[in-house]
Amino acid sequence: MKKHLNTLFVTTQGAYLNKEGETVVISVEGEKKLQLPVHTLDGIVCFGRVMCSPYLMGFCAERDVAISFLTEYGRFLARVQGPVSGNVLLRREQYRQADSDDASARIAHGVLVGKLANTRTVLQRVVRDHGDKVDAAGINAASDHISALLKSIRSNMPLDSLRGMEGDAARVYFSVFDHLIVNKGNGFTFNGRNRRPPLDPVNCLLSFIYTLLLHDVRSALESVGLDSAVGYLHRDRPGRPGLALDMMEEFRPVIADRLVLSLINRGQAAKKDFIIQETGAVMMSDDLRKTVLMAYQKRKQDEIFHPFLEEKVAVGLLFHTQALLLARYLRDDLDAYPPFVWR
Repeated sequence: MKKHLNTLFVTTQGAYLNKEGETVVISVEGEKKLQLPVHTLDGIVCFGRVMCSPYLMGFCAERDVAISFLTEYGRFLARVQGPVSGNVLLRREQYRQADSDDASARIAHGVLVGKLANTRTVLQRVVRDHGDKVDAAGINAASDHISALLKSIRSNMPLDSLRGMEGDAARVYFSVFDHLIVNKGNGFTFNGRNRRPPLDPVNCLLSFIYTLLLHDVRSALESVGLDSAVGYLHRDRPGRPGLALDMMEEFRPVIADRLVLSLINRGQAAKKDFIIQETGAVMMSDDLRKTVLMAYQKRKQDEIFHPFLEEKVAVGLLFHTQALLLARYLRDDLDAYPPFVWR
């Protein structure tokens, strides 16, 4: 099993990263602020005006540490990584199955089972823990609707039918997402999903954490030799990491959505921490962004039970675990792709 390593998030504007021996050095205005051994990192994410030396980028590429560049507010720009690892036969099988609608539907089925089951569990947990503070009837109705979809989903369904069910489940889930916000005193409301750009604080948090999640899932897929661009539920589109988007569907409710709700309900995020631009786009303050990044890293250190492996796994290792299971399925070592289902 791969050792659970950390992602280094650099948010300080004007920071400069360079190589010093076997370490990564972060400096601001010529002053060294942090120095980390490269073997403790599995990725570096730079937000905004952050510079990296060419020597560091080459060094990280050799050590399989990807460097991602995002805007100051979390929009993906570019990624620097070394040669693709893994067996070419695995990638060829991945491509072959992606060319078959039936094979794609079987994998998409597993992904959707994981997403729908985890979405339902998030709803049920809120009713169980805060039933006296929320619209339990409305949440239960949404949960029942998703349960019905789970019972009717089949691996031999056409891809379009599976996508239709996924869209229906997402519509129902987000229709009650505002009820999951228990702490109504802080002024947060959710009136539907919007993105590119997000137009309210809740969507701003969701989009930002989805970006972090996508980075980690993409890195995990590529670390086992899979091509993150060739997906099954999400079909090929230039510049879109289809397979990473497929796999992160299982984790959106459990990791991203629950983290957003936790930040709001515990008062770690406040309305004053958001900036509304002239275009209507909503952005986070620097302080809140750092709070979110710290909370995300802390969440990755938690342990969670994996029902297929029948053991506890660090949340940060779930992405790598699922990537390995998908690779085993593509190699025909497993009869089906076993999604991660939170219990």
